[in-house]
Amino acid sequence: MIKPSQPQLGVTRSQSQSQQTMVDAPRMMSMHTENGMDSESFAQIDKYLYHMRLSDETLLEVSQRFEKEMEKGLGAETNPTASVKMLPTFVRSTPDGTEDGDFLALDLGGTNFRVLRVKVSDNGLQKVEMENQIYAIPEELMRGSGVQLFDHIAECLANFLDKLQIKDKKLPLGFTFSFPCHQTKLDESILVTWTKGFKCSSVEGRDVVSMLRKSIKKRGDFDIDIVAVVNDTVGTMMTCGYDDHNCEVGLIVGTGTNACYMEEMRHIDLVEGDEGRMCINMEWGAFGDDGVLNDIRTEFDREIDMGSLNPGKQLFEKMISGMYMGELVRLILVKMAKEGLLFGGRLTPDLLTTGHFETRFVSAIEKEKEGLQKAHEILSKLGLEPSHEDCLATLRICQIVSTRSASLCGATLAAVLRRIKDNKGVERLRSTVGVDGSVYKKHPHFARRLHKTVRKLLPDCEIRFIRSEDGSGKGAAMVTAVAYRLAAQHKARQKILEPLKLSHEQLLEVKEKMRIEMEKGLGKETHAEATVKMLPTYVCSTPDGTEKGDFLALDLGGTNFRVLLVRVRNGMRRGVEMHNKIYSIPVEIMQGTGEELFDHIVHCISDFLEYMGMKGVSLPLGFTFSFPCQQNNLDEGILLKWTKGFKATGCEGEDVVGLLKEAIHRREEFDLDVVAVVNDTVGTMMTCGYEDPYCEVGLIVGTGSNACYMEEMRNVELVEGDEGRMCVNMEWGAFGDSGCLDDIRTEFDLAVDELSLNPGKQRFEKMISGMYLGEIVRNILMDFTKRGLLFRGRISERLKTRGIFETKFLSQIESDCLALLQVRSILQHLGLESTCDDSIIVKEVCTVVARRAAQLCGAGMAAVVDKIRENRGLDFLKITVGVDGTLYKLHPHFSTVMHETVKQLSPKCEVTFLQSEDGSGKGAALITAVACRIREAGQR
Repeated sequence: MIKPSQPQLGVTRSQSQSQQTMVDAPRMMSMHTENGMDSESFAQIDKYLYHMRLSDETLLEVSQRFEKEMEKGLGAETNPTASVKMLPTFVRSTPDGTEDGDFLALDLGGTNFRVLRVKVSDNGLQKVEMENQIYAIPEELMRGSGVQLFDHIAECLANFLDKLQIKDKKLPLGFTFSFPCHQTKLDESILVTWTKGFKCSSVEGRDVVSMLRKSIKKRGDFDIDIVAVVNDTVGTMMTCGYDDHNCEVGLIVGTGTNACYMEEMRHIDLVEGDEGRMCINMEWGAFGDDGVLNDIRTEFDREIDMGSLNPGKQLFEKMISGMYMGELVRLILVKMAKEGLLFGGRLTPDLLTTGHFETRFVSAIEKEKEGLQKAHEILSKLGLEPSHEDCLATLRICQIVSTRSASLCGATLAAVLRRIKDNKGVERLRSTVGVDGSVYKKHPHFARRLHKTVRKLLPDCEIRFIRSEDGSGKGAAMVTAVAYRLAAQHKARQKILEPLKLSHEQLLEVKEKMRIEMEKGLGKETHAEATVKMLPTYVCSTPDGTEKGDFLALDLGGTNFRVLLVRVRNGMRRGVEMHNKIYSIPVEIMQGTGEELFDHIVHCISDFLEYMGMKGVSLPLGFTFSFPCQQNNLDEGILLKWTKGFKATGCEGEDVVGLLKEAIHRREEFDLDVVAVVNDTVGTMMTCGYEDPYCEVGLIVGTGSNACYMEEMRNVELVEGDEGRMCVNMEWGAFGDSGCLDDIRTEFDLAVDELSLNPGKQRFEKMISGMYLGEIVRNILMDFTKRGLLFRGRISERLKTRGIFETKFLSQIESDCLALLQVRSILQHLGLESTCDDSIIVKEVCTVVARRAAQLCGAGMAAVVDKIRENRGLDFLKITVGVDGTLYKLHPHFSTVMHETVKQLSPKCEVTFLQSEDGSGKGAALITAVACRIREAGQR
């Protein structure tokens, strides 16, 4: 032994090890020095109980092992053999403080059971009022039949409702049923085995909710809505969660021990779905049942286990919980006495009796002031005559046992919190743990030691611990209140989203209306008042593959402008080779005179020809001019009005080809043969037509939307002649401007339209194109938030800002591989603090809005392909649509939904969709190539 003069404690251990577990020794020494305490007895006990004193390294190791066990319990393959069962509870959300209403709770977990009425009100002041009544369960009922037990419960419930005079109300009820259960839904729980002295027949393997419902129905004098079956640990988390919205862990350390926490659905293999979170009831008392704790279990732990009712089971619980703590101390006292190290080697019958050293004695002995005196009293009652040294030794044994308990509990809790931190992907976790149980609440140092261990193992987290009040009663009511709130909010949201969900009938109607508007635009008499203008493009043929030659293309449709050289080859080496250069158009030229603008364009062409080493070559040219034009010929386009920020004077009402030719002549450097003015939608059709001879429709769904298709000349009344076909540029974005779509336009569409640059115009485009979808979503989110259905009812300034919700966010949010975590970070980027539930809702709104857009687009397309089929008098049409545009190409589901819609609305057409590359550049050149081919054929 060490000489008394050295107040050093862990004799045979390394320094780092000795530090952690002496947590309270120095304090104890200073406390008891007046008793002339000798440090020798402490050192001796520390040496004797060496294996019970766990170092920081050991605790970290336990924590890591526990994390692996959690993984096993969550995995579908590994769960059957996992000792930590990680049971899904179907509780998907914690309280947010807006819960409201009148609820009942039943709490059955022992020889007594309680019925409670819990009133939750949220008029700015969250408050909870409770009334409860305790009913006994007679011994014979605990061993009788299940039906008798549930009939008794139903009778007590009736008595309670009578007393409060609320029998006529149908109140929602939460049922705390503290026995091992297999839960399949929030309101369905199969009893696995009875424990705690219950042995009712024919309940095991059956759903306790339906048994209770049967008993209530049989009576017929009241009705309640059983909403949830709750485990008491979950109840603890939910009770605390009402007061602290950061609470996402529940912990119980009492007679038994268990914990629960909010896990991401994507990690829970045992339940369908990846969205959101769910509370997992860990059943962590069974940690170690597969042997992973054998190296730290001591002879005393093994002895306790052998003498228990369930040997080999709940091994972790047996090292920690109140049911075993006192017994551990007793076994140590007995062994030391037998070895003559305590009580002068004396043993008494009392000390030798299992259960005679109660856990509450441990708490009493460890109290600061009267601890030693209490030790003397307790040991004397056990028939011993303890010396001062014996009392000190007993105190130290209690300290070591309870410290180990708190440390182990802290180690597993740290693993849970670390997992939550990793799930959230945050640097620092701020979270709250709701705690209940007699050991945590009554032991003088347990809570402090537990907190200390968690802090040591998770230095980079801020963890709050709050004590729960009545988790099994109030908690059950809270689970019910949250489930009720979620259901009510879901219903309210669905009602708002309902008008955005279009039925098959509504889509057919849209298709019919589009058809009618198309006819109006084509007819000479009706064209003037038609909203869908159906403009002739004078493109009369798609590529046939024999095109060849070098062509120039110009592409002007925004602040940048491109010049391209396109080499088209036929025969064996058939294909298209392109070279291009991008030039910017300065604002002063966009808004100067027409002459300046076209001189700038010609200057760029000249630069490009020089760059390509082709100066002085005269080439045929196609001009993609993406502004509203009226075409009177393939090479004549009258600019109707500038858009997209262009304001060059002297252009509106003029032929842009004429303006371009004049500018070329002014430069007197080269000559070009301007063959065609092209709209980008037609270019899209032509590009795809070069790859696929069936391609006779073009579609663009990007920032804006438009379509074109090959119409029979006999139907194009604005142009002379009945022979052959001509491509018609529909300008379908204006569909609905006549009011024909008003029955499906929602309040959100009206709001977006009202604040747009062109109210009342392009109504169809505003329901389907990229420029507007984000705004529709933002308006819906605003509405939800105002009604308290999102973001806890708080509207941020950012959410009020027009245009923040870019359409690319819709594509990102809906992409399948994206976890809700990333949805949250997009929302955070927008300055929106969102919970997990909020993210699910935002995703749902995006889905609904994008789906409607794709369906409307599909309905329009269906009208087009069916018209082509009928034009040709066919029972069945095989056709290809060339498509371009960011929404179509980048959104994860848009194209799929659109294709499905076309298939459903036009069953007699087999439609293939082909993505176009560079319709405005390559397309313009191909139109020119086709025109040259036809011109040459005519000359021959």
